[in-house]
Formats: sequence, structure tokens, C-alpha cells
Amino acid sequence: MNKTVKLVLLIVGIALVAYGVYLVIAPETSVDLAIVEFEQQDNTNAYIMIGLGLAALIGSLVGGKK
Repeated sequence: MNKTVKLVLLIVGIALVAYGVYLVIAPETSVDLAIVEFEQQDNTNAYIMIGLGLAALIGSLVGGKK
């Protein structure tokens, strides 16, 4: 595999994993009443981003030498 492709896959993989972790941590919806605070999260997209990032990282590391 070309060194440039491996580098691009590595950078994209790191970015996707970081963005997925950010989506897991950051709440999507928050309602704050005087006494009670409610937060709602849908982490489906976050898990997809983390999975794609891990696939890109593995693809960049597994690529064979010529």
C-alpha cells in the first residue's frame, strides 16, 4: 500500500475516533428546570464514527509492504 494512503487513513482514523468520543461525551439535549435537570443522548452515530475510525486505523496499520 502506498505510504500516502496509509498516512491519510491514519489521520482520518484518528479524527473519526476523536469525533466519536466527543459525541459520546457531549450531551445532545439538555433541559434545566429549577430543581431538576434532564439530558438526552442518542449515541448511535457516535458508535458508528468510532467503528469507522477504528477500521481506518486498522487499515492503515495492516497494509503490506511492497
